[in-house]
Amino acid sequence: MAEITPDILGPDVLILGAGINGAGLFRDLSEQGVSCLIVDRADYGSGTSAAPSRLIHGGLKYLETGEFRLVAQSTLERNLLLRNAAHCVEPLPTVIPIFSWTKGIWAALRTLMGSTTAPRSRGAVLIKIGLALYDFYGSRAKVMPRHAMKGRRRALADLPALTPRILAAGTYYDAKISRPERLVWELLADGMAANPASKAVNYAELTETRAGQLDFMGPDGCFTVAPRLVINAAGPWIDRVNASLGAPSRMIGGTKGSHILLDHPELVAALKGQMIYFEADDGRICLVYDFLGKALVGSTDIKASDPDTVRCEASEIDYFLGALRGLLPGLSFDRSQIIFAYAGIRPLPASDAANPGLISRDHSAPVIAATSARPYPVISLVGGKWTTFRGFAEEVADGVLTRLGRTRRISTRDLPIGGGKDLPKDRAGWIAAQASRHGLSEDRVATLLGRYGSTAAEVMAHAGPAGVLDGAPTYDLAELDWILRHEQVRHLADLVLRRTTLAMTGSLTRANLDQIADCAATALGWDAARKARERQAVLDLAEKHMMRL
Repeated sequence: MAEITPDILGPDVLILGAGINGAGLFRDLSEQGVSCLIVDRADYGSGTSAAPSRLIHGGLKYLETGEFRLVAQSTLERNLLLRNAAHCVEPLPTVIPIFSWTKGIWAALRTLMGSTTAPRSRGAVLIKIGLALYDFYGSRAKVMPRHAMKGRRRALADLPALTPRILAAGTYYDAKISRPERLVWELLADGMAANPASKAVNYAELTETRAGQLDFMGPDGCFTVAPRLVINAAGPWIDRVNASLGAPSRMIGGTKGSHILLDHPELVAALKGQMIYFEADDGRICLVYDFLGKALVGSTDIKASDPDTVRCEASEIDYFLGALRGLLPGLSFDRSQIIFAYAGIRPLPASDAANPGLISRDHSAPVIAATSARPYPVISLVGGKWTTFRGFAEEVADGVLTRLGRTRRISTRDLPIGGGKDLPKDRAGWIAAQASRHGLSEDRVATLLGRYGSTAAEVMAHAGPAGVLDGAPTYDLAELDWILRHEQVRHLADLVLRRTTLAMTGSLTRANLDQIADCAATALGWDAARKARERQAVLDLAEKHMMRL
């Protein structure tokens, strides 16, 4: 990006918060010719957007609360992402173990009528109805098969590790995303490429608001912004940001979601590439599936409000491990298998609901009108979920365009994202050609294509340092050097936690952390003291995320 200067910047729109909702809106508005500045006080996609179940799903359980419009939008957006971000979003066959035939029907009807209790022990009849509705709502831009029901014998033949207590199983398809934090960056990069007047800045703190101007302290110095309109996309921090803008609000009432990753080859093999979406003993929905060769387990849904201190607690880990033991009694589970843990606050709308699972996952964009002291209106992006970011952005962008007196000139519905552009139709031929051109093995080219999509061609063409990472040979130093020089990495944690999956997949060690720090110091011009601080900052995160370095 171009340097931010101390001069007053006058973009059409200032977006505060560069998570998935802010990044999606930034790209959409930039594609319409609107000049945008998006600012985050930390790294891009480092808040709630870095703490999802990594599913791109249609919201099957939202049928219970009657949020049919949200399910229709979510299934459509899921199908679109399978096409527009095919480099990192892929189908995920899913199994629902069933333990009764008719339970849950009356409880589901009560929930539809507004009851504050959700069904427990959802039986085969209820699940069959839900999956049929799910197929119906997901029929637009359809790319995956319909659901099926299996009897106990077939279900156990397919997944022998399942508890023999099941009576049947439902099967259907959703999707998963391998690198959500990278997709946030790709949306920002697409927006800046579409409109050179749009810029993105991470690690910039709002220091003062005055007379229609906002002062920031960024990594390259101070700058001032005088926007026509402000978008508050700060997720669970929305109310705090509005207060700092002189527009106090009570919009957010979030819940906490925690996850763990297990290094458990036996479990991964038993899953056979499928997700198990199951009820724990208390009726809450949990899930387990293969995420880049590790087992991802989630998720809790607990009322919480402080995103700055959130972490996966010991009680939640006990809950996950206990749920897995009941589901897969032939496998062993203990804390020694955990290689990574994370948690985030879902920025749900403020609610007095006693059951966090019944708080709506829908989104809204309330407007706080301009005043004489604050001559710009503030639009807050409340709620939403990972899957629906494009549709949410489109809705808000249309309102922004109306306010600015402009019209939409391009739809993002069929617009590929980042490395999802120009993916080779002849994958094997492309891999062979690139391997020959760059003197790489076909396996290496296939790995880079899987990570970066079509952007892999730029990564392979980059002349960087030679060598691979100790203990993580699928990453080489030239690849990391390319990321460091092209993707606005400010800190070592940005690289190991978000631009790559090194930390999450347990591939980060003390030895290769030293290699990575050396690489970053060379690419970013750090002196020995800065390199040591950055290395220590990553080590300090090890306890929070249960990393085994």
